[in-house]
Amino acid sequence: MIAAARVRASGEAGRARPQDIDRHVGARMRERRIMLGLTQQQMAELIGVTYQQAHKYEKGINRIAGGRLYHIAQALGVDVSYFYDGVGVQGGNFKPTPQQRLLLELARNFSALPSRRHQEAICGLVRALADSPAAVDDALALHLVDEGPSAA
Repeated sequence: MIAAARVRASGEAGRARPQDIDRHVGARMRERRIMLGLTQQQMAELIGVTYQQAHKYEKGINRIAGGRLYHIAQALGVDVSYFYDGVGVQGGNFKPTPQQRLLLELARNFSALPSRRHQEAICGLVRALADSPAAVDDALALHLVDEGPSAA
């Protein structure tokens, strides 16, 4: 009994601590969830766990078993290797690019929109902008010209 207490006190046995890889996999899971505009609750429902369990996965507190990671990858529309991208790279000084910051902000704001109609309207706008930026610029210019004199 005393030996067991000493082993736990020295940190060699007892509860395992999160490893860097567990935190990395969890962070990638969170990143992908946010990109898709899902809440932790929605993510938990998709993968069949509680909100608390999904939270622990994202923080790297609980390890994700291989079968569960495969299921999560399918739910998020990525390969399992996605969760390991960047492992072993000296990533302590990671700085997101301006585009990554914009995407994260867009995903957060999009998921905060109050109605499905608003979300669909934003999707339509983005689709139109992506399909033909020149045509959209022309339409905006025409719209501004039409409103110009009456707005003044």
